[in-house]
Amino acid sequence: MRIAVTGATGLVGQFIVAGALAAGHQVVALGRSPSPHGGEHRPWTFHDPAPFDDCDALVHAAFAHVPGRYRGGEGDDPAGFLRTNLDGTLRLFEEARGRRTVFLSSRAVYDGFPAGSLLTEDLPLAPDSLYGQVKLRAEEALASLGGTSLRATGVYGPPAPGQRHKWADLFDSFAQGGEIAPACGTEVHGADLARAVLLLLDAAPGAYNCSDLVLDRRDLLDRWSGITGVEGQRPAASVKVPNVMDCARLRALGWTPGGEVALDQTLRALAGAG
Repeated sequence: MRIAVTGATGLVGQFIVAGALAAGHQVVALGRSPSPHGGEHRPWTFHDPAPFDDCDALVHAAFAHVPGRYRGGEGDDPAGFLRTNLDGTLRLFEEARGRRTVFLSSRAVYDGFPAGSLLTEDLPLAPDSLYGQVKLRAEEALASLGGTSLRATGVYGPPAPGQRHKWADLFDSFAQGGEIAPACGTEVHGADLARAVLLLLDAAPGAYNCSDLVLDRRDLLDRWSGITGVEGQRPAASVKVPNVMDCARLRALGWTPGGEVALDQTLRALAGAG
């Protein structure tokens, strides 16, 4: 299959490109720069017509935001944030009409649910962040065209060549003895997310949750210290535990994430690379 991928050089998009190439697909990376993993590069921004007439499918993973922030990623320009991400995405979906399309959505569509909620795809949604609202409106537009959305949690894994991994600053601070605030989140390995995306190219339309681990920052640093021998200040366990995403719908397609085994393998690889 010939797959066009937007956001191919991003934190998440790079895993999708690597996974698609490893599975034997041809990849057309749409963006400002080529993917470090290979494939054909075609220049594109949200404001351009999409050059993918010869592609069988589209995976839309691009998103414009303030560096390092998704929620709150509009900064001081919410109108520009909407114009680029929502209007640009809706135009892209129209251009992809008739092709198999997967949109990288976010667990942010569930923002606003009280603690203890089990997050399933059939919940009534009213996200309280602009980021979540944009993702949800894009999902709804794609659903009307018969496309599929993957509601992804936080994504970890080895960085692409020339990039830093998502925990690099945290681990640096830990090594330097800095004070680290408690936090707890949900995570999925990038390779597992890429496999989910490829499954959805042949799946029934609709939304699918994609998550694996509930990971407290203290536990993460305990694992890192055990692997590297680095001893820093560990934060207290977080009193705020995120709601769990039910991934039964994705698992029914044969998706199985790597769990703690994948986490520990990744930490050992990061330690070796450092």
